[in-house]
Amino acid sequence: MKRFIETIRNIFRIEDLRVRLLNTLWLLVIYRIGTYVVLPGIDPNQLQQLNQQSKDGILGIINMFAGGAFARGSIFALGIMPYISASIVVQLLTMAIPSFQKMQKDGEDGRRKINQLTRYLTIIITAVQSFGYLINLKNESPSAILSVTNPEMISNFTFMFTSIVILTCSTVFIMWLGERITDKGLGNGISLIIMVGIIARLPFSFIAELNSRINEAGGGPVVFLIELVALLGVITLVILLVQGTRKIPVQYAKRIEGNRQYGGVRQYIPLKVNQAGVMPIIFAQALMFIPSSIAQFFPNESVQGFVGAFVDYTSFWYNFTFAVLIILFTYFYTAISLNTVNIADDMKRNNGFIPGIKPGKPTADFIDAIMSKITLPGALFLSLIAILPAIAVLFNINSQFAQFYGGTSLLILVGVVLDTLQQIESHLLMRHYDGLMKSGRIRGRQTTAGAA
Repeated sequence: MKRFIETIRNIFRIEDLRVRLLNTLWLLVIYRIGTYVVLPGIDPNQLQQLNQQSKDGILGIINMFAGGAFARGSIFALGIMPYISASIVVQLLTMAIPSFQKMQKDGEDGRRKINQLTRYLTIIITAVQSFGYLINLKNESPSAILSVTNPEMISNFTFMFTSIVILTCSTVFIMWLGERITDKGLGNGISLIIMVGIIARLPFSFIAELNSRINEAGGGPVVFLIELVALLGVITLVILLVQGTRKIPVQYAKRIEGNRQYGGVRQYIPLKVNQAGVMPIIFAQALMFIPSSIAQFFPNESVQGFVGAFVDYTSFWYNFTFAVLIILFTYFYTAISLNTVNIADDMKRNNGFIPGIKPGKPTADFIDAIMSKITLPGALFLSLIAILPAIAVLFNINSQFAQFYGGTSLLILVGVVLDTLQQIESHLLMRHYDGLMKSGRIRGRQTTAGAA
């Protein structure tokens, strides 16, 4: 405890770290305040049906990602997910269209163009989803819209137009907040915004499960405590998945420059079992939101029946598709985040080699083969944890609490927290302070390619 208190003091002694931490907290507070600002023309006291609709199922997951803003009819109701959807589309285009590939290779200028295209696409996607959200709102809670209860106060067209503009601008504002957190704060801003929304729903989920055990499902506090122990076990497995590595030995040959001798040491390349981090989960979940978004436009029973299997997160086809998408995105992001050719070239320039493997292309092929072997079990384990909420529901666990019993929420929480702590750890160690962990550095998801 004494060590922890001293570490907190060290954090606030470092001016840059203190400013970044306070910037992060302040920007996240702004986001949380926005989730409680209701759209103009909506009576928040008449949203009972929307609250009930977004309590369970896929809309419950959307509401959790938005920090409860979806059910409150907030200006931040759509959250950051339209931006995630736009990012998926743009990154897939970089694989299929040569002009996008050229932009990706153009360095900072190309990256800036891709980011700009992503923002434009975010606006289009948000406008479409805003219309679907408002259609669903009119069908589920028509009494909450003042243009229905009091036509003289506001016209239906005015309400729809202004609400679409507000929801679209709000998502762009959230995107801007995320970028500011990344630039001026700690951690990845978009991931932190999603994480804060998930944490905001955690107390309500705990209370709902405890009430369910006491009043409905049975078992009382004893069963609830057993569930908490099981949850801690799942968290441990997730941490092992996030931090698991396979180390490849690299021998650096001796070289003499002047009167000094360099090299002659053995180091290791730590290859992550889950090199892609939480991004496959976030992107796969964004795609799984598409059927529910379409269903909001067509509230009739035939369309609901057609997409019903993908709206119910406990159904077989939903979980099968979700798991397959996670595996595909894991390989996709691993290929993007780990450039084996660059690693091999860096090793060759620094007189390094893997024992028994020739430098250059054979080294890159060897690392590729290792990554293929460790990525598959990592992706399968990741997909298994992602579908655990559906399994938990089968054991009569409350659906709200089940979302934290593995699944997207838990993976994002653990991954983002570890990454943020790693950044804090790096600031402390650079200034010769003790880190946050007594045993040494926190291992995040970043990979070191080797050292000279």
